[in-house]
Amino acid sequence: MTTRRTRPAPRPPEGTPPRAELARQARHVLADAVRIARWAAVEGGAGKTPRTGPDAVPPQERAAAALDLTPGQVRAGWDRARLAGLVELHGDTARPGWRLHAWDRDDSAVLRGWVALFDAWSLVHPAPEGVAPSAVAEVVEALPQVLSLLQLSQGPVPVPALLDLLGQRVEELRGERCEVPAPEQAPEAPEAPAEAGTTGLPALLDWALEGLAAVGALTLDSGADERHATLTPLGNWAVWVKLEQICVAAQSPAGNIEQSAGDMLRGCARLTPGPARDEYRAWLAARTLSSAVAELLAVARGEDALLRGLAFEALRVVGAPAEAEVRATVAEPSLRPYALLWLAEYEGADPDDAQEVLTREEATWLWVDTAAAVADHGESALLVRHLDSAVQGTVPALLDEIRAVGHPRTVQVLVALAAAHPDPALAKAVRRAAFQVHTGGA
Repeated sequence: MTTRRTRPAPRPPEGTPPRAELARQARHVLADAVRIARWAAVEGGAGKTPRTGPDAVPPQERAAAALDLTPGQVRAGWDRARLAGLVELHGDTARPGWRLHAWDRDDSAVLRGWVALFDAWSLVHPAPEGVAPSAVAEVVEALPQVLSLLQLSQGPVPVPALLDLLGQRVEELRGERCEVPAPEQAPEAPEAPAEAGTTGLPALLDWALEGLAAVGALTLDSGADERHATLTPLGNWAVWVKLEQICVAAQSPAGNIEQSAGDMLRGCARLTPGPARDEYRAWLAARTLSSAVAELLAVARGEDALLRGLAFEALRVVGAPAEAEVRATVAEPSLRPYALLWLAEYEGADPDDAQEVLTREEATWLWVDTAAAVADHGESALLVRHLDSAVQGTVPALLDEIRAVGHPRTVQVLVALAAAHPDPALAKAVRRAAFQVHTGGA
């Protein structure tokens, strides 16, 4: 039996505007991105390869003329639209993302889109040229401390104070990684890496603050003697959201966060959907999304069908950041039905209707895979009830199509079903089908 460590979630900062007002501000930040995404949806131009021929006009110039923007504004807006999930790229074609459809009516979709942009600030504003990638990565990793100070201050903070904090945090991160010089180095050598990193910090801090200002998370102003940074209401709220995610992670059953994806999913197998989703959120909050998605998909590629299904349930909690990786798995036969259903729901289909995106063969493959999960982890009565979910409607038709679909667990599923079914005649037919698949007979 596990015990849940309860830690109260942080309260929104005092003076945080109502959610509707935050959404209004987020819509303002992304206004150009929305206009460009809607233009691309209608014209099909901003997301396609430029057309060729004597009368062709490059997409950026066409969009700029239509929307009264400069080509540079179009490029910036298009990048923001992609990062915020307003558009999806499929080859050379752009399609409206689900957030674009919900933009005018769903404040939650708007705020999630803005948070996705906030998380991607380092992509919106490229790092200075000539700076080592490792130095950039250190600053990105240390920046949450800077944001926390800005939130606690509840007002303007001098940039030099932020630089001091950033330098301290970078040194702590280096110490945690045990970055020490090799013994054979000369005595003066240890100072070189730290000095090189320190001299680059002012420029990197400027880059980070400008990047956060570009996505609407803070403002920069110049006083008489020095510059100051101040979180906007959106930035203040975003930092609180991140703190809340940390608290959610802390409330996971003991030890679950530290587990691998496979062990975490096994621990969730007996939970009802609501508590399971809480566990997925806690596990995800303790990791970078890219590594978490990769780990979940690695589990889905394994032999355990139950974990395959649960991995895609966890990916539903991830949402938009997993879209590209899930879409890439459509080409993998064992993951294709799960990926197609995930994408259908992601694009707005009702879960009850999502099955319609599967071919009959794909639906049959998924039925066998789900039956394998039930046979391995469920009860015999549940396996018998699983017959009712088959698209074929009759057991003989199901058996014919199961034999043709080529699932690697077909024989084991049929044997388990024959052993569990109370109807002797039907059980005999299922055993015969299992024997035929095993021997390769018709």
